[in-house]
Amino acid sequence: MLNTKFLSKGIAPAVALFALAAPAAAQEWVFGLGYSDFSRNGAEDSALISAEYHHTPFYENGRLSSAFGAVLSAQTEGDVFVGAGVVATLDLNDKWFLETSVMPGAFFESAALNDLGSTFEIRSLLGVGRNLNNGQKVSLAILHKSNASTGNINPGVNSVLLRWHTSF
Repeated sequence: MLNTKFLSKGIAPAVALFALAAPAAAQEWVFGLGYSDFSRNGAEDSALISAEYHHTPFYENGRLSSAFGAVLSAQTEGDVFVGAGVVATLDLNDKWFLETSVMPGAFFESAALNDLGSTFEIRSLLGVGRNLNNGQKVSLAILHKSNASTGNINPGVNSVLLRWHTSF
């Protein structure tokens, strides 16, 4: 005979807790490859690799959603950026979307001329993407890193990235 008291007080709450703790389908990893152009004369422009995490949206209204995100990127010359901030996505239709993000963080240059003026930098991104039939996405993004004139110099760096999004 089935013990309904055990089910209601033991298994049911455990299953509910597990369901709440499981990752939501809206979370995603975004991997990018691209190229960066430093504004400062003599700086070492180079290829860029990027990995981002986008959390489940904290705001959704129709076609617009906003989520917290984090990024780790590295230049082939050795420069590294790590940041966290907000990502917003606007679904244009069932295939196309726009994405923007602002992620303050820390930039560590590998060469003196790649110095962006301070360790504190803000990465801003604007991208356009397409939803694929397999549930994944691809996007093309332009981004800029700058210290917003909080450092002694502010040369900035501009990049373009081809990105692959995968949800989990």
